[in-house]
Amino acid sequence: MLEEVAKIIRGLSVDAIEKANSGHPGLPLGCADLGAVLFAEILKHDPEKPDWLDRDRFILSAGHGSMLLYALLHLSGYDITIEDIMNFRQIGSKTPGHPEYRHTPGVEVTTGPLGQGFANGVGMALAEKILAEKFNEKDFDIVNHYTYVLASDGCMMEGITSEAASLAGHWGLEKLIVIYDQNQISLAGRTDLTFTESVAERYRAYNWRVIGNVNGHDFDELKGALMKAREKSDKPVLIIVQTHIGFGAPTKQDSHTSHGAPLGHEEVIGLKKNLGLPADKTFYVSNEVREFFEKRKSELRQLRRQWDDKFISWSEKFPEKRRQLDESIDLKVPEEMGFWKMDLAEKIATRSSSGEILNKIAEEIPYIIGGSADLEPSTMTYLEKFSELQKNCYNARNIRFGVREHAMGAICNGLALHKGIRPYCSTFLVFSDYMRPAIRLAALMNLPVIFIFTHDSVYVGEDGPTHQPIEQLESLRIIPNLQVIRPADNDEVKVAWQNILEKKEGPSVLILTRQKLPLLSKYQNISDISRGGYIVYQGGKDPYVVISASGSEVETALQVKDILEGEHISCRVVSIPDRETFSRQDFKYKESILNLKKSLQVVIEAATGQGWYEVIPGLSIGIFIRRFGESGPGEQVAALLGLEPDKIARIILERYKSGKIER
Repeated sequence: MLEEVAKIIRGLSVDAIEKANSGHPGLPLGCADLGAVLFAEILKHDPEKPDWLDRDRFILSAGHGSMLLYALLHLSGYDITIEDIMNFRQIGSKTPGHPEYRHTPGVEVTTGPLGQGFANGVGMALAEKILAEKFNEKDFDIVNHYTYVLASDGCMMEGITSEAASLAGHWGLEKLIVIYDQNQISLAGRTDLTFTESVAERYRAYNWRVIGNVNGHDFDELKGALMKAREKSDKPVLIIVQTHIGFGAPTKQDSHTSHGAPLGHEEVIGLKKNLGLPADKTFYVSNEVREFFEKRKSELRQLRRQWDDKFISWSEKFPEKRRQLDESIDLKVPEEMGFWKMDLAEKIATRSSSGEILNKIAEEIPYIIGGSADLEPSTMTYLEKFSELQKNCYNARNIRFGVREHAMGAICNGLALHKGIRPYCSTFLVFSDYMRPAIRLAALMNLPVIFIFTHDSVYVGEDGPTHQPIEQLESLRIIPNLQVIRPADNDEVKVAWQNILEKKEGPSVLILTRQKLPLLSKYQNISDISRGGYIVYQGGKDPYVVISASGSEVETALQVKDILEGEHISCRVVSIPDRETFSRQDFKYKESILNLKKSLQVVIEAATGQGWYEVIPGLSIGIFIRRFGESGPGEQVAALLGLEPDKIARIILERYKSGKIER
């Protein structure tokens, strides 16, 4: 039966790719036998309840081989019809080119950028450990599942995979099982053109258990390896499976030409003849395979119902744990957060006020867990009252990621994907570049991950241009579905955290200063901060100049205002900590803040600022940084780069004296 299932997977895969005239047949053909074993005999899941808490997770890290996954989900009984398979890679289809989380039932992770799925799997396996430690009781192992990852040669080449594998070995995540499809072919040719190290020895050095030399086309060897991987251990497992890419294709088996392009009609006919599939039929599924998976579906349903009964008994015996679990899955937030009553210093770095607030939040919300890339003393993200997560100590709240920004972001995505945890992670803003792919995927998957970036501008100072972010703030703002907040004082930090916690969908980025900032005296109610922009200083009904800024530059804007008012030029100062949210406000509100029709518009920001021209139509003067910084005291560097209040005021005065400020 496994052989028959594998044949059907191969047939569905090549037919869908041929019909779309686009796709990657090599991996589905090579890994069909593995897929058959996993979904027919190994995985614990229920197609009728894809969000079952205790299901095994299967991640196709090599997302280009998506037809393997779609074929398996269709056969297993998920809500993917044969028509969906026929519409592979078409607009609106449930079967897009690469797997998309939330879009296709049964897809656990959006994958495609190689290595991301691997690192997400580490996060999922870590989440399983954390929740099992926290919620399981004797005779009630309600959290007890595996995370399986199918990775390719390309995944193994990516740096993020090495970062994540190192952490998985350090943490001892024995319920993480990675199957490495070692077909020795990549898109452009044989892997030995660039990739010749011993992956097995590398992973043993990472403290993994390695099961090597498994024939990927021998069902007994595959089953044996998968069962051996589940034996009790304190290490994650790497199964190295050797397959033939494009298996069964008459001329393209073991060739890079089968990797990323349709086989072609004649090659498909030859493949079907080689496999014993009806050559005159497309999208063929035998009755025997349909019946087999119907029976398998019934068995899995019964397995899940047994867990349901155990879960009900556990809930009755441990009602407080049940409440905590429900709240962690729903990301429930207390109606009144204690941090609102905190007395913070009036002049304090926003990283420091955020750190104090985060610690208070952690006391009230037990599912908040996170850490930094070896920078927690600087990013102020260590939870002082809670323990550190280490091997054999998983009921903890602080995660040390080491200097591994890229894996950190993707692991946090995995923690969020698993559910039951609200993860945060942190580093310096300039190093957000290292984790940008993970941030982008968090936005694409709509995950509630919290990214905390400190040391937010040239005011970092003496560390110099390598550590002074210039373009990073703007580059984060242009990622769709990513909320970016750059607060100017304690009040704005409090509102930012409140908004982030209440937002259960989509990632948030908090941009914070190293240098101290004063508490602003606000013209408008503090609640207006949630609208993204508000008036800090009113300065009359129709001021000559409206100066907008974010973060530390709001203080600069107020200093510029003082100079201009000394010259009898009326001003208004606006803080816009969340530019995207402000841009979504109705015209009436934005006009009440900016007075666009009558005032000269000025924006000050210690970064590149091209996007401001879209947010403030008719922007007249943009005081932005258009070069890299220098090493020196922060205030001196800022002045050198044009952020000195006197210089900014002089630019505005010149415009005023030229008569170009119109009423």
